[in-house]
Amino acid sequence: MYPKGNLFIPASHGQLEAILKEPTGPRRGVALVCHPHPLGGGTMHNKVVFRAAAGLVDAGLATLRFNFRGVGASTGVHNEIEGGVEDVRDALKYLKDAFPGEDITLAGFSFGSRTGMEVGVADDNVKRLISIGTPVEKYNDYDFLAEVKKPILFVHGDRDEFCSVEGLRSLTDRIPQAEVVIFENCGHFFDNDLTELRNTIHTWTEKQLTENN
Repeated sequence: MYPKGNLFIPASHGQLEAILKEPTGPRRGVALVCHPHPLGGGTMHNKVVFRAAAGLVDAGLATLRFNFRGVGASTGVHNEIEGGVEDVRDALKYLKDAFPGEDITLAGFSFGSRTGMEVGVADDNVKRLISIGTPVEKYNDYDFLAEVKKPILFVHGDRDEFCSVEGLRSLTDRIPQAEVVIFENCGHFFDNDLTELRNTIHTWTEKQLTENN
């Protein structure tokens, strides 16, 4: 049995399996969360993705998370960054069609950060960005984020196995409006900090929504 909220989104290769969660109170916008690398076991059920989505729902956003191509019931075959970017665009199109005119917050974890941020920077409907476990040292082509004008939150562990804090700072120091939250004694998957991760995303997003209203 699929959990309530499961749906399938049209994609260039067929469909993307997704889950949409509505807030219990008034909706204040919508959000998209992108999961980590499919070949490393990444899915929309990843614990970091689940907590990030929960934090966005806590802030009043109808939140969509989806499986990249080749994962779960999503069709297609994994195609690294290029395929991931296409999938993010398809998921965003669904949100824009389902919730026309509403602000979009885009969050991504690891591989989902790399693909999601590329799409979110260029999409005028995306008003704010959240990058979790940003693998700057794995993907050396994050320079596009240095030009971002939108509010952006970076959440990172000081023991992240895929990118050091220094590596992250090499990017964020070039983004004047970037907010950076570093979790101490924390690895890439935030194993002991998942509740704090959810709270951090909730608090930052709620603050952004309040300031922009």
